[in-house]
Formats: sequence, structure tokens, C-alpha cells
Amino acid sequence: MTALTPSAALSSCPMPLAHRTEITVGHGGGGKLTQDLIDRIFRPAFANASLDAQHDGAVLTAGGAKLAFTTDSHVVSPLFFPGSDIGKIAVNGTVNDLCMCGARPLWLSAGFILEEGFPIATLERVVLSMRDAAKAAGVAIVTGDTKVVERGKGDGLYVTTAGVGVIEHGLTIAPTSIRVSDVVIVSGDIGRHGMAIMATRANLSFESDIESDCAPLVAPVQALLAAGLDIHCMRDLTRGGLATALVELAESSNLSIGIEETAVPVTELVRGACEILGLEPMYVANEGRFVCFVPEAQSRRALAMIAETAPGGPPAIIGRVRPGPAGQVTLRSVIGAERILDRMSGEQLPRIC
Repeated sequence: MTALTPSAALSSCPMPLAHRTEITVGHGGGGKLTQDLIDRIFRPAFANASLDAQHDGAVLTAGGAKLAFTTDSHVVSPLFFPGSDIGKIAVNGTVNDLCMCGARPLWLSAGFILEEGFPIATLERVVLSMRDAAKAAGVAIVTGDTKVVERGKGDGLYVTTAGVGVIEHGLTIAPTSIRVSDVVIVSGDIGRHGMAIMATRANLSFESDIESDCAPLVAPVQALLAAGLDIHCMRDLTRGGLATALVELAESSNLSIGIEETAVPVTELVRGACEILGLEPMYVANEGRFVCFVPEAQSRRALAMIAETAPGGPPAIIGRVRPGPAGQVTLRSVIGAERILDRMSGEQLPRIC
């Protein structure tokens, strides 16, 4: 997720009096409308170098320390689904954004917006899930806030988390560090999270449950850093999936990325579910996968290290960075035909995280 992501709760954006056309915002995240909202409203208002980097978090310095700072809101529906829940996502989503900045996550805050009448037993279940996820990721939830809204005004529960991590190396891991001929590695199979939620909402039954891939990415990232690899960029594949993440990175780096469709790992269960529902796996959300850009000479070593440490492997080399056209991502199919991947015009699946 980018460092600044608008909430799906927004319903309109104020415009100058000369422009009376109202912009309404649907379920945001990952699409063209979300990026337009960020570029038109938020970035001009809050403009600064950290925000303009368009990374998964802000990289900051304080008292000689180099820190990563990020925040995220979670409105997933339903609250519980195979493999995860809103509490686990709230922790891992923020932890993983810090990891993508090359940071070691340390501390989280948690804010809870509760609807009047929300069951205490359900809240306790979410909180215990957050406790367990934080322990697994090696972070502490050190501060927070709770607000209660009127019955019918909050859809049960929303959770907002922010996180701080420390950067303990001299690398500049960012979209602007991507270089021509970099190899693109994806850490595991894609599409599980979105399909787990869709199957739950639609009461779909398969031979076996599709479980969300929600997991912390601390172990593979720290292993890559400890090995001294020249990591140029990382991005976790959340809303908008693999395709949207690659488009964002191609645009930010002013380079082109070429992907081989046959190299992208998708399980048969997820592929089949996508076909039934008319969805494209490349755009389906994930919560425990990331892409890593490294020099070609280090790609095999990076691949092996990710295979040893990342959840949901095996990882795969799926493409390379090219000089141009700037901002373009192409996918070469099984038959060798290339097509351009773009951002979604909307959201394939709202309330995904």
C-alpha cells in the first residue's frame, strides 16, 4: 500500500466554487480512481518529500536514527474468513509496509471505531488475534484509541494501525532505486486473500477452502538484508494485486517492466475460482506476498533466500525491468502475445482489507 491511501468511508471531496461537479468516492484502493484522488486532493495539500516518494511508508531521520513510519485503515468484510481476520490483517498489513521500506518493525498503534452494540466477545476475539499476530511479527502494540459511534453508523468495527520501524542499513530501498535489467521476484503464489474473502461472501464451496495468505514478511526481508544483497525496491501486493503494484512502480521509476505470464505462480484452486467469478488473478489482493527488485547477478541468491524464509512459497522470477516506455507494464502470454497491464478503473472486490 502506498504511504497515503484514502479511506473507503469518504463519500465526496470538496471542490472550488468554480467546479460544482461532485466527485464521489466508492470503495477505494488500488484503482485509477484512488490514485486520482490522491494526486488531486491529498498530495497537493500535504506535499513534502517523504510523501512524494510514493513508497509503502515514509522514511524519516530523527536524532541520527533512520526510521520508517506508516499507517493504514482496515474495513474488511466479513471480519473473519478462512486464514485470517480483521485483527491479523491490521497488524500484518502495517508490519509489511514497514518491511517494504527495508525497516525492522518495532512498534504499532491501534485505533478502534466500534458501532454501538458490537459484541464484546467478538471484539475480544479480534484483539487476541492482534496480540498473536504482533507476537509472531516481533512487534509491540504500544498505544491506541477507541471510539464508539451510533448503532447503524459504523458497520461493526473498523481498525486503524500505524507503525514505526528502524532502518539499520545504508540501502535506499525505493521505487526510484529500480534500475534497468533488475530482476523481478514474487515471493509466492498470488490471489489467495481476495479469493478467500470472495468465497466467504458468496458462500462458495470448493474441494478445499481457499485460505488468505495473510502473514508477516519480516523473516524474508530481514534475511535479504542480513545477506547484504543490493535490494533496489520491494512492494507488498495488497489491494489491486500484483498488476497494480507493478504499474505503480513502473510509473514511479519512469521505467518499463516486462512480465512472463507463465512464470507468475497461481494455484489451480485460485485460478479456477477466478474463472468462475470472472476475475483476473493478477489484480486480486494478497496480504502476505511481495515483489523484490534486485540486480540480475544476485537474483538466484535472493530467490533461494526467499524460498527458505517467506510464507507461501515457492517464489519465482517473473520478469525484468526495461528502459521504456516509461511507466508501462507488459504481460507476455503463453502464446507469446504481449498486452499492457493498467490500473483497474475501479475495485475488483471492495472491503478487501
